[in-house]
Amino acid sequence: MKINNGKWGTINFNNMLPVTRNNIIEIDLNVKVKDENQRKYVSLLRDQLRWLRRNSDDLYRKSYKLYNEYVNGTLNKGIMKRCCNFKLLEEKCKEYNEKNN
Repeated sequence: MKINNGKWGTINFNNMLPVTRNNIIEIDLNVKVKDENQRKYVSLLRDQLRWLRRNSDDLYRKSYKLYNEYVNGTLNKGIMKRCCNFKLLEEKCKEYNEKNN
């Protein structure tokens, strides 16, 4: 899924990673930066975040559909080959959280 028609990047649902609230680290995008490259990068991150929030329902719907088709074995085989092993990643996320929380 292209973010702002690809201007700000793309979302590759096949590379989804599981996270829990314990895995999220908030960052401050209101920082003042002096370097022009950093300023442009922070601006891009803000634009991406606004876009993601505005399109969260569509993102959820598409990710949920891909995930379910993958775990149910109904996903196109070519697409399935390019996907992460979602179930294995969920197990590893759970193990990580049990060890680190």
